[in-house]
This record gives sequence, structure tokens and C-alpha cells, in this order.
Amino acid sequence: MIIRQLVVGPLQTNCYIAACDDTKQGVVIDPGDDAGRILGEIEAFGLSIRYILNTHAHFDHIGANEALAKRLKAPLALHPLDLPLLREAGGAAVFGLDAKQCPDPDMTLSKNQIIRVGKVSLKVLFTPGHTPGHVSFYEAKRKVVFDGDVLFDGGIGRTDIPGGSAKSIMRSIKDVLFKLPEDTVVYSGHGNPTTIGQEKSTNPWIGFE
Repeated sequence: MIIRQLVVGPLQTNCYIAACDDTKQGVVIDPGDDAGRILGEIEAFGLSIRYILNTHAHFDHIGANEALAKRLKAPLALHPLDLPLLREAGGAAVFGLDAKQCPDPDMTLSKNQIIRVGKVSLKVLFTPGHTPGHVSFYEAKRKVVFDGDVLFDGGIGRTDIPGGSAKSIMRSIKDVLFKLPEDTVVYSGHGNPTTIGQEKSTNPWIGFE
């Protein structure tokens, strides 16, 4: 499995390109900005992007959606509970910022949906709390999860902004992410990769609601 991490935009958001080694079919997860860099990486690896996936609709995760969709002719995918946030330009105004309106998704994501690209199968995990419609993408065979802004290396996603819920994010972490194998690698929306086992053992936020 090919996994490329690009740090994009002013909030240093992690955008991921995940693809099948054999078929070169793949997805882009959370293209927050810098469409040209993302496209350059795709071209460098000779990939065919089948979907553009958003873990959630905050502006720093959707900023390059439109540019990539037009160039790649790939459908945008989002959980419907985050559609109101998407239509509010990803909530940029809360931070006193301007953001371009993003187009509506071409397809909706749902709990336990399987997204297949070549020999890679990404399972949609419903992980709300940071936003109402937040999802994560889990590849069981390779033991990797792309979890957006839920669980970080030593941290958790913010819940003090509109749509956030401390109780929901803790349920998402404990009842969904922490049920994954402990050696599962967590590719978060910000910061460095970690593992489920590492966060179970050392994350100082676990247990606080």
C-alpha cells in the first residue's frame, strides 16, 4: 500500500494519498490546500485517483476539494451530517478567516461502508465529536487508520467549537478507535503518526470528558 503524507495550508493539515501498490488506484484524503503539490505527488507516482475523501468538513481539510475534483474527475465524498458545515465554508468564519465555498459532495459516506481501490479496502468508521459527521477510514489488512481530527499523537480533536462534543469524541475514541488492533498505525489530521497502543497507554486526554 502506498501512503504519502503532505502537510498543507496555514494550519499544517495532513493530506494523505493512499493507493494500491499493484493497480496504482487510490484516494486523496483531506486535501486541505496546495492542490498543485498534491497533484504533483499523484503524477510522480503515476496514480489514478478514484475518490476524494473528507474525514470532516472543516475548511483546513476541504480547501483543495474543488481544484482536485475538476482536475482528477474524481467524486467528492463526505458524511451527510457534515454537509451544513461544508456549506458554511468549513466554519472558517469562526476563526475570523475567509474561505472559498466548497462544492457539495458527489457521494455520501455511511458507517461501515467499504471503499475499494484496487486491492485496498477502506472501511468507513463513524467517529463524531470533533464535528457531527466526522468519519475515519480503516484498512484492516494493512492495519492503518486515517482518523482526521479525532485522535492525535498525545492529543485529541477540539470540541470547543460549533458542532463539537466532548462526550461524543470520547465515545469515538474508546468505542471505535480503541477497538482496533493496538499495532494499528494512526494517521491523523495534524502532527505525526502514532499507534492505537501508544495512545491507549500514554495519551493524557483519555478519560477526561
